[in-house]
Amino acid sequence: MRYDYSEKVVSVEEALSKVNTNSVIVTGLGAAEGKLFLESLHTISDRVENVTVTNCLPMNHYEFFGEAYKDHFNIDGWFFTPSLRRMMKNGNVSYIPNHLHLAATKRIDFVRPNIYVGSCSSVDKHGFVSLSTSNTYEKRMMEAADIVILEVNPNFPVTYGDVEVHVNDIDMIIEADYPVPVLAPIEPNDKDRMIAKYIAEHIQDGDCIQLGIGGIPNAVAEFLFDKKDLGIHTEMMTSTMAKLAKAGVINGSKKNLHKGKIVTTFIMGSQELYEYVDGNPSIMVLDGHYVNAPEVIGLNDNMVSINTTIEVDLTGQCASESIGTMQISGTGGQSDTATGAQKSKNGKSFIALYSTTTITDKETGEKKEVSKIVPTLNPGAIVSLSRNDVDNVVTEYGVAQLRGTNLKERIKRLIAIAHPDYRESLTEAAKNFGYIQ
Repeated sequence: MRYDYSEKVVSVEEALSKVNTNSVIVTGLGAAEGKLFLESLHTISDRVENVTVTNCLPMNHYEFFGEAYKDHFNIDGWFFTPSLRRMMKNGNVSYIPNHLHLAATKRIDFVRPNIYVGSCSSVDKHGFVSLSTSNTYEKRMMEAADIVILEVNPNFPVTYGDVEVHVNDIDMIIEADYPVPVLAPIEPNDKDRMIAKYIAEHIQDGDCIQLGIGGIPNAVAEFLFDKKDLGIHTEMMTSTMAKLAKAGVINGSKKNLHKGKIVTTFIMGSQELYEYVDGNPSIMVLDGHYVNAPEVIGLNDNMVSINTTIEVDLTGQCASESIGTMQISGTGGQSDTATGAQKSKNGKSFIALYSTTTITDKETGEKKEVSKIVPTLNPGAIVSLSRNDVDNVVTEYGVAQLRGTNLKERIKRLIAIAHPDYRESLTEAAKNFGYIQ
């Protein structure tokens, strides 16, 4: 296929010239965002208004996020990070409620992007680049956009699956040379390891696993090095997964869907992870609409999904993305993977949390400990995982198996894994609600 790479190369300023008032821009997830373009976006604020940038898990804090630019740029996020949380007060940042596997399709139904901007690998001898670290929604947005701008970067790993894009399908190329953004490792603490040990006891040789982000999922991985023939079908491929694969624990030999392959929709973690995935044919980065679809996840026998939450009420509702009305992160793939795992033959889903946390009393300003298993969720808290879809809830005090239970049964089991200091008050609350006698 003929192509002319050089005629596509432009400066950042030339790329920015395509942004107009009311433009809708979508950028890649996490490390796949178009860093050079976004770093300079604020420089055109004098000539544009009402430009909307849609992102997911942004790994950088850009100047256009700031209050000084709120009349020029709006930011819509599928999954918040601290940068977006801090900017909510400006009034130009908004969350897009979503299940990750439907993030692209539902958004495109509502509004089509004018510009897609993201990162990719170098061009190969056939004229193809790899979208490298993510295809959660990226290719779908590229196909829907009027203009596709990619930052071609030799530091980005070449990955396989459904991430190949030909130069002829790119409108503008910005040549870049920044390192792939890394996600700082979260070192598990003793409480993480106590919870992880309970979960790991339920993972058998040959199981297919999905791990989320954080200290608890990282701790679970520490307990898996004595397992055999594990498979991976996950939204996010993590640094700990790479370590398990390099150790021979993960080989996918027992998988019945994409046998022998690690299936993921995005990759984010350490430099070691990026080096591991580079040119590795055992890793498939596939469309998030497919990877995270519960009915697809359920095609994997012995699927185990592991995620975390902020608080759980006595009926099993999980608030995993907000503290009250304050948006902290996003639903992401929690509901996708939790329900998908339960569609699997012998599948199971785990939602993990500490039994307590420390908060600041609004009236006194003093620190106090509170239970994270609560009579009712904080006012305004978002239910990320319905009580209908909860399987196993885990704290440092054990596992509450809720699948198929009635309210009386699940309340008893949840109180049993709450911190001992709060079990009496939780029981009293359940009686006051009329849940139990």
